[in-house]
Amino acid sequence: MDKIRIAVDSLGGDNGAEYIVMGISEALSQYDDIEIIVTGDEKELTSYIEKYNCDKNRVRIINSTEVISCHDAPVEAIRKKKDSSLVLALNTVKDGEAQAIISSGSSGAILAGGQFIVGRAKGVKRTPLAPLLPTKGKPSLLIDCGANVDAKPENLFQFAKMGSIYMKNIEGIDNPTVAIVNIGAEDEKGNALVKETIPLLRECDDINFIGSVEAREIPYGAADVLVCDAFVGNVILKFYEGMGSMFMEEITATLMSSLKTKIGALLIKKTLKNSFRKYKATDKGGAPLLGLKGLVVKIHGNCKNQEVSSAIAQCRNFIKNDVTSKIVSAFEDGK
Repeated sequence: MDKIRIAVDSLGGDNGAEYIVMGISEALSQYDDIEIIVTGDEKELTSYIEKYNCDKNRVRIINSTEVISCHDAPVEAIRKKKDSSLVLALNTVKDGEAQAIISSGSSGAILAGGQFIVGRAKGVKRTPLAPLLPTKGKPSLLIDCGANVDAKPENLFQFAKMGSIYMKNIEGIDNPTVAIVNIGAEDEKGNALVKETIPLLRECDDINFIGSVEAREIPYGAADVLVCDAFVGNVILKFYEGMGSMFMEEITATLMSSLKTKIGALLIKKTLKNSFRKYKATDKGGAPLLGLKGLVVKIHGNCKNQEVSSAIAQCRNFIKNDVTSKIVSAFEDGK
């Protein structure tokens, strides 16, 4: 089998290139069928590749002289900063050198670059950003969480189909359940967008639509695919992250509040750690921008090596299961 080639943008995130290279090294040691193209400062990257004993036969550096920051206007930066690490990485996918690109840089620039450089697949009208949310059971795919604030019913309909394809092929769920995020369970509830989308989803034989879910049901794994516009999805995602951090701080503070609770913490440390492991976002990679001609994955700006290596594994799985072609096939001829 040919090597799977993944481009990684080493700049634009909060923690610099070192954690990126650490993650690359971990992924290369775990999978012998991948090759990495890494964009960034060649001198710096060469130093880290030496430091972390990367397999040099499977890593290629593309030197860049520019960086797109979160302060840059996304579309303008993509058009003008041609030698930025992000644009160079995106171009490897456009030109067929790589099958996927991972970046921890500016979300807006990644979304714009995915659209303008990699390009939408034929028949896809909008490309959603789709992270996995941890739940009490299996993770749920939240689609869209940041790419399309002003979506139309036909866009949400396509998101549902893309989400189903992703969960079937990446998470191994044979007939993934699909729900639309709403303010009530009844079809007559919700805003105009939700009310107009529900009939489209009910009439589609390609998805297992189960109706509406309210936000309080999401942490319990109410559906495998959660469909919404990016405004709603981003609020859910940020609230989820904030509540998770707050609960961890509260639990830690409680366990460390007295000698008695510290002793108890020691007794339950291993069990508690195992219970919380499935809620770590770093273990599931990043958020793919679905519906493009190639795979673009956004990881957190403050990512460290574990998130990078898991995102590489995510891309490998996506490519091995030929998910891009399956999404393209689902929408060809205007389906």
